[in-house]
Amino acid sequence: MANPKFRDYINPVLKAINELGGSARPEEVYKYIARLLNLSDEILNENRESGGSRYENQVAWARFYLVKAGYIDSSKRGVWSLTDKCRKREQLFTETEIDQLIKEVQNQSRNIIPKTISTQITPGPFEEENVEASLLADRSNYKDELLNIILSLPPVGFEKLCQRLLRESGFQEVVVTGRTGDGGIDGIGILQINPFVSFKVLFQSKRYSGSVSAPQVRDFRGAMMGRADKGIIITTGTYTADAKREAIRDGVPPIELVDGEMLISMFEQLELGLNPKTTYDIDYSFFDDFKE
Repeated sequence: MANPKFRDYINPVLKAINELGGSARPEEVYKYIARLLNLSDEILNENRESGGSRYENQVAWARFYLVKAGYIDSSKRGVWSLTDKCRKREQLFTETEIDQLIKEVQNQSRNIIPKTISTQITPGPFEEENVEASLLADRSNYKDELLNIILSLPPVGFEKLCQRLLRESGFQEVVVTGRTGDGGIDGIGILQINPFVSFKVLFQSKRYSGSVSAPQVRDFRGAMMGRADKGIIITTGTYTADAKREAIRDGVPPIELVDGEMLISMFEQLELGLNPKTTYDIDYSFFDDFKE
C-alpha cells in the first residue's frame, strides 16, 4: 500500500478488532494491520513533523471516526471494542459508505467545535491534514507542550523524571545510576508483583525526537544480560519497526519499549505534571430515540 491515508485504515481497524476477539489494545491493532496489509518498514518508520509515528496516528484517526460514527466504543481504559451497531453489520464498508461516514462525522464536529476552528476546515472529506489540524487542535496542544517541556530537560533531569515515573507506576527502590560506560543503563528498580515474586528491572532513558533503532535495543540487552530480569527503554521519540521486532525476538529476554506517545499517556493516567479538566463530547445517538 503506497502512501495510505487514515480512510484506508477504517476497514482494517474493524477487521483487526473483530479478529482479535471484539476488543483490543491499540498496540495489538497496529501490529495486526501492519501484518494484514504487509506494510513496509518505510511506512511503519515514518514520523510526523510534530513527532510520533505517522502510521499509528493515521490508524488512531480511523478509530476516531469510527468512534464518532458509533462503531467503536470510546473506552477510557485504552481498549478499543466493537459496538452492537458494528456487530450487526455483515460486511465491511464500501468506498461510498466510507465517504459518507467521514462526511457525517466532519459535519458533527463542525457543530461542536468553535467557529474560529471550523472555518479553518477546508471543504472536502478527504483532506486529511486540514481535518487533523482542525478537529482536535485544542485537545492535542497540551500533549505537544508537555513533550516539548520533557525534551527541554537536561539529561540528568530526564533520568530523574523517568525515576519518578517508575516510582509512581509501582516500582520500588528505583535508583538512577547514569554512569558513563555502563552500556547505556541509566537506572535500576524492583517491580514487586506480589509478596512472593519480584523482578529486578534496568531502564534506559533516551531524550530525543529521533527513532531508536534495533542495534540500540540489542546493545541495551547486552548490557543488562546477567544483571536483571527485565529491561525498559523510555524515549521521547519513536522506535523503528526493526527495533520493535528486536525487542520481542524469540530466544532472548524481551525489552519493554515506551515511546513518546506512550510516555504522555502515562503522565495522563497518573495525572503527573498535569492538572485534569473535565470536558464532554455530545453523544448524538442518545437523542435519536427522542426524535420520533
